[in-house]
Amino acid sequence: MPAFKLRAILFDIGNVLVRVDIARATAGLAADTTLSPQEIWTALQHDPRWRDWQEGRISPREWHSHVTLRLGGKLHFEEFCAAWNRALSPEPVLADDILAELSRRHYRLCVLSNTDPIHVAHMESNFSFLRHFPHRVYSCTARVSKPDPAIYKEGLGKCGIAAKEALYVDDIPAYVEAAQGLGMDGIVFSSAEQFQAALRARGVVPTIP
Repeated sequence: MPAFKLRAILFDIGNVLVRVDIARATAGLAADTTLSPQEIWTALQHDPRWRDWQEGRISPREWHSHVTLRLGGKLHFEEFCAAWNRALSPEPVLADDILAELSRRHYRLCVLSNTDPIHVAHMESNFSFLRHFPHRVYSCTARVSKPDPAIYKEGLGKCGIAAKEALYVDDIPAYVEAAQGLGMDGIVFSSAEQFQAALRARGVVPTIP
């Protein structure tokens, strides 16, 4: 249990707040190519401009043009965006009641996510859970991505707190370790039940409806 007063909780988005199913997106992107969905994902992961895309140095239309040219696709921009956003499930990972209770208890809530402009626009328009997060740090607007310390520091700055007053939650251990390296507490997320148990162990939320 931390020996300081916890004032803020910073959350990753993918597979912490929103279920991510890459196969749903790559199936749509592969539909008009000769590549399999797995080949599409491998190509995207190793794309020389992937980090530029995640860190906001190229626009959505530039990314669409780049990817369709590289993969031999023919999707129009709107079709491409629709396929891209199918990776994000509308079914939340954490119940709204959990976030509402944390907010009611006056914890400063912040999302801290490696993501891109197409996904951000989709989430901001369609995912109501974001109303619980007055502070939002996206790699594509921060121009830096995890595990770079700078993105965590931006989140701390938005919350107006010191690292020792913050808890960071992510499903990727390396990203939690990076936060801990700055002095934050950290939880490697695996399920809503495990997360609630970890909160109770810290005395953060004894009971959540």
